Amino acid sequence: MEIVVNTRLLLKNKLEGIGWFSYETLKRITIAHPEHHFVFLFDRDFDEEFIFSDNITPLILSPQARHPVLFYWWFEYSVAGFLNKYKPDLFISPDGYLSLHANVKQLAVIHDLNFEHYPNDLPFPVRKYYHYFFPKFAHKASRIATVSQFSKNDIVKQYGINPQNIDVVYNGCNQLYKPVPEEIKQRVKQRYSQNCDYFLFVGALHPRKNICRLFQAFDAFKQTQYTDAKLLIVGEKYYWTKEIKHAYLNMKNKKDVVFTGHLSTEDLVNITGATIALVYVPYFEGFGIPILEAMNCDIPVITSNVTSMPEVAADAALLVDPFSVNSIADAMLTLYNNHDIRNSLIEKGRKRKLDFSWEKTANALWQCAEKAVSR
Repeated sequence: MEIVVNTRLLLKNKLEGIGWFSYETLKRITIAHPEHHFVFLFDRDFDEEFIFSDNITPLILSPQARHPVLFYWWFEYSVAGFLNKYKPDLFISPDGYLSLHANVKQLAVIHDLNFEHYPNDLPFPVRKYYHYFFPKFAHKASRIATVSQFSKNDIVKQYGINPQNIDVVYNGCNQLYKPVPEEIKQRVKQRYSQNCDYFLFVGALHPRKNICRLFQAFDAFKQTQYTDAKLLIVGEKYYWTKEIKHAYLNMKNKKDVVFTGHLSTEDLVNITGATIALVYVPYFEGFGIPILEAMNCDIPVITSNVTSMPEVAADAALLVDPFSVNSIADAMLTLYNNHDIRNSLIEKGRKRKLDFSWEKTANALWQCAEKAVSR
């Protein structure tokens, strides 16, 4: 088969959620299927690291697509023109954007529909683009993959898609995530938290990640528990809104909040493995890979009781109401003081993590692709 793939989010040293999904699945699929030929479409210069095997031909199409107007131009002119001329058996798009003007079979990976539920969390041009085009993408797709049963049900409900045309393809976790030796834990604390214990949040500082209430919950925790514990925030300030800034500036304990920015995978593994607990409490999430990363490092997890997160965590996390500051703070107090509960969650996490791997993800995505071609 001839398969064309949208790989515009494979960016050297800048892989985020969908970028990692693309990297981990496409690497395995292309290597496992040398009998097929893949064309990777980039919107800028690419790194040879992303050309995983000899059966891949990279191609750069302009312009660089990082704005709604350029999204439209790239997918509806540059990509469509190539697809209609090349006529591949399938076009795979790991970020869900399809080419409405292309007359080929297309597989969309739609990770979640957060913009349908919380549109005001996004800049106006972006949310207008998503609202207009993603229903069209969903109906254009020969088949859809998504990363949780929650997201599948949401796509069915929001867009009226036949559930038989949607496959759940759970995310995996980088194999580098594993328990960290004590000497590295001490080194991490010395570097990032003034030799103090710390809670950890990992993710882009987007409104739906619920950073405002996390700041407030950390303050409430510190008011109840006399401790020098810190809160480490790992991630880029993509949407550092007025509300997030106001919540931070009004903290009583903002001196104990440490922003690390984007970290390398090696540093992130170590910083995850040295924390008291991951506090990952978005109010909307399609999956939540940091939950798996913490479990793989033998770290207990606090996460939200809404959307996909209970599905991913199962019984291996403390589930909290993300809209309740007290609920989040109480969970932090529990894991800070109760070693029995910590150890129980760690043990449950060791079992739960076995249900997820990038090998399983890649195999499931390939099966979805075969269904799309045969439709």
